[in-house]
This record gives sequence, structure tokens and C-alpha cells, in this order.
Amino acid sequence: MAEEKHLTMSELEAGLDAIRQAPKNEGFIALIVRRPQIDAREVLEEGELDLVEGLVGDNWRVRGSSRTSDGSAHPGMQLNIMNARVIALVAREKSRWPLAGDQLFIEMDVSSENAPPGTRLALGSAVIEVTDQPHTVRDGALKE
Repeated sequence: MAEEKHLTMSELEAGLDAIRQAPKNEGFIALIVRRPQIDAREVLEEGELDLVEGLVGDNWRVRGSSRTSDGSAHPGMQLNIMNARVIALVAREKSRWPLAGDQLFIEMDVSSENAPPGTRLALGSAVIEVTDQPHTVRDGALKE
């Protein structure tokens, strides 16, 4: 396999206008990814959300968190969402989207300005709430 080339700053900046044009009030789920174990990903056609488990079958609860004093799963980090336009730009191929580590890739502006903590998003029959816990590369995302 050929070595993957990262985008240059100019290439990333060129994609910003498209990202900024993401819908503000309505959108759709472009991809659902479950992480059944560390470094494993399963792309799903549909997923089940549970108040305790998060995305059913995901390893969120057993993996724990460095953000809790006892290392247990952080209750404000059940789901990780990402703007589908951002991952499309960075990953370039949809087959690479799951590597980001997020579970829901949404065609909607999920920036902190448009979806601040407390914002509720309806996903099918479920409603999720945006928390104040950002999901960052520091959290272990983008591992291959």
C-alpha cells in the first residue's frame, strides 16, 4: 500500500469554506461507527443508543477515561460526534473515516458556536445532549 500523504495547510484551508457551509439546524448521520474493542471499528447501518451504554456494543464504558479520578468511563463522553465535512476533508476516503475514533459523523455544523454544551440533537427516536467535554486527538483518536 502506498504511504498516505497528509494534506498541506493550504489544502486544509481550501476546504474550510465547504465545512463552514454545513447545515446549522438540520442534518443527517453520514456514518455510524462502533468500537467493540481498542483499535477495532465496525461500520453500522444503524445503531442503538442506550442511556447507560451509549452506542450499544461500543467499548466506551469498559475503556474508561483519563478524565475521571478513578479511571472509569466519563459520563459526559458516551458519544463522540464529528462534522462529516471535516472528516471527509482530512481522511479523503470514506473508508478511512472510522480511524478518527468518533462514533457519529454528522452532516451538520457541530461547532461549539452552533452546538454549545446543552444543545440537544434528535437522532431518529433518540435525543442526545452536547456536553462540555471536547473529544480531542489527546484522547487517543486517529490511531491506525
